[in-house]
Amino acid sequence: MSLSAEIFAARRKRFMAAIADGVAVLPSAPIAVRSNDVEYIYRQDNDFYYLTGFPEPESVAVFAPGNKDGEYILFVRPRDRERETWTGKRAGVEGAVTDFGADRAYRIDELDHVLPDILARVESIYYPLGNNEPMNQRMVGWLRQCQATRPRSGAGANSLLDPREILHEMRLFKEPEELEVMRRAIAISNQAHQRAMREARGGKREWTVEAAIDYAFRSEGAAGPSYPSIVASGPNATILHYINNEREMRTGELLLIDAGCEYDFYASDITRTFPIGARFSPVQRDLYQLVLDAQLKGIEIVKPGVSIDDVHEAALKVLVDGMRWLKMLEGSAEEIIARGLYRRFYMHRTSHWLGMDVHDVGHYRKAGKPRLLEPNMVLTCEPGIYIAPDDEQAPAGMRGIGIRIEDDVLVTPQGHEVLSAAVPKSVAEIEALTAA
Repeated sequence: MSLSAEIFAARRKRFMAAIADGVAVLPSAPIAVRSNDVEYIYRQDNDFYYLTGFPEPESVAVFAPGNKDGEYILFVRPRDRERETWTGKRAGVEGAVTDFGADRAYRIDELDHVLPDILARVESIYYPLGNNEPMNQRMVGWLRQCQATRPRSGAGANSLLDPREILHEMRLFKEPEELEVMRRAIAISNQAHQRAMREARGGKREWTVEAAIDYAFRSEGAAGPSYPSIVASGPNATILHYINNEREMRTGELLLIDAGCEYDFYASDITRTFPIGARFSPVQRDLYQLVLDAQLKGIEIVKPGVSIDDVHEAALKVLVDGMRWLKMLEGSAEEIIARGLYRRFYMHRTSHWLGMDVHDVGHYRKAGKPRLLEPNMVLTCEPGIYIAPDDEQAPAGMRGIGIRIEDDVLVTPQGHEVLSAAVPKSVAEIEALTAA
């Protein structure tokens, strides 16, 4: 289900049209050391991969519209029989052209010789200043070199622009092939969540559920989790980004699982909360149904022309009304929202973009106003309630309960599609899987 070469070529064409007479330079993600001589499993930078499909480290992609020696140039590691014996086959210069569509390719050690000449012919360089400090310094050096020779030559780059303004706008709108990959990631995650609901039982450790989730991901061809899986039982569910996953679970407690897989560089992001080996208690059911009602309301309004802020406000209104009914908060809904009193139990926003990154790129505001949704955007809807174990002002039976429900939603021309709708979330569906 990998994306086709035509998809990458079309992206490069649109990107180069946007940079016009400039040159864009994108470095691959650097290799990261885990400890001593052990490296983290390598994963390519998303912007780099979005335009190239090239998965290897120590690479640089150059996009130079109108350049007579090639508009799309890759600098890559050369083939090396000895190194390939240890770490696997490389594409090399030849493969960069034949397999990845480059017009021209060079060895990475030729970058300092070839690139400055290309930069000397343009006005602007597009380069993403970021965490790759050695590459940042090299780029600044090349820019200064161009500026130093500019008075005599009358040419050469004189400004540094951020290509992410262009790339992240492109990535915000998903192409049909991208959506198919995301559907596959979500389908695998559906299997993982249902497996977790069946297997979570009192007396087991949270990590046993995490292991079951990881198995479901990898056995279906996913690269693994798209972010560290949250498997939070009992009071741990009130910690928003709990990832230790080590507590012993207890029958009847709630288990919050926030887990999604990465498939062919695209993420899924799904959260479900359910009772461990049991049915919901009356208090758990009331709180759970409140969060579910808020989520359904937020999803209901997703369509072109509304904003993520609108989705948040719709879900928030339901939550606040429910908090008042359950005696968690006192006062009018308007006062509670205006003063932010609800943040004691609901301290995050309801939605974020989803794509290659789990918290995907793209502006949430334009010209100072909330951005309106458009077809082919994908966002999450994930309201929650979190009642700290030591909150002495909360009703006693609710303390230590955390609930979140999250789905992945595609904006369509007519409204929306819940891509993760197959993952059980009604009380009846969940109890059919969890009750002993």
